[in-house]
Amino acid sequence: MIQLDPRLQSYLDKLREKPGFDWRSSVEEVRRMFWKQAHALEADAPVMLETRAVKVAGAESPLDARLYVPYAVGADHGPGIIYFHGGGFTVGDLDSHEMLCRRLADSARVRVLSVAYRLAPEHKFPAAPEDAYAATQWAATHADAIGFDADRIMVAGDSAGGCLSAVVAQETKKRGGAALRAQMLIYPCTQFLQLTPSQIRLKEGYFLTQAAQDFFRDKYLRTREDALDTRCSPILENDLFGLPPAYLVTAGFDPLLDEGVAYGDKLAACGVAVTHRNYASQVHGFFNMTAISTGARDAIAEAGHWAADMLNR
Repeated sequence: MIQLDPRLQSYLDKLREKPGFDWRSSVEEVRRMFWKQAHALEADAPVMLETRAVKVAGAESPLDARLYVPYAVGADHGPGIIYFHGGGFTVGDLDSHEMLCRRLADSARVRVLSVAYRLAPEHKFPAAPEDAYAATQWAATHADAIGFDADRIMVAGDSAGGCLSAVVAQETKKRGGAALRAQMLIYPCTQFLQLTPSQIRLKEGYFLTQAAQDFFRDKYLRTREDALDTRCSPILENDLFGLPPAYLVTAGFDPLLDEGVAYGDKLAACGVAVTHRNYASQVHGFFNMTAISTGARDAIAEAGHWAADMLNR
């Protein structure tokens, strides 16, 4: 029987001894708690050659972004990764995913552009996917300004950001634009329609609780009908033929496990090359838990090496 990472188990045991997230709190309070937890679960990160604030185009207005340039990048222009952070479309920002983006840039040896798309409930669906699509097209058309090679760009993201990466790949095929080399989907949310067996089995005690999912869904969706839109639930898209190769990360103790696996299977059935890495002893969000997750650093490094291989072909 697969066991939870012992260090994560110890941390979860300690959390049970004191109050955790109160999902009845205000959005502002949940964001504050998320920020605090994000910084408590991360430690050191690679030093960058450059970290630069950038403004990119969103669907309706400019968005804040941050460019990470690792020392090993080796040239003025080269491949690039556009990164969308997780947080249920409601929390998270450039700072909460600073460490992850630094590690990804370092291991892939390419520039990473982290984009702060608009959050709910101030900006409900479809603001986030529309921003993600617009930012990706901006990066391709302004590649010189950020040191990207417009022909060697990929999208990546975790959780909600994984959903956005999947959507951007789909929407780019439909609408045209950036010629994406690859998509990296880190424990992605792929649907808002039903409770899967993993959501039921793991609804309590593993960070992403059912209360958290309910909170995010209620803040993000305008109506239940939004869940039928492929920009919200990318797994509903049937024409996945011709999408770029995918790197799919799942975690064994993640409520989103089943929907991530199902989306990977659907991509593969449509002829998309899928590299699936399931970290059976990990929880949702473990890429942001390098201070307590035994395998998080190695998992990020493996993802970065795959990205480097795809972008340097």
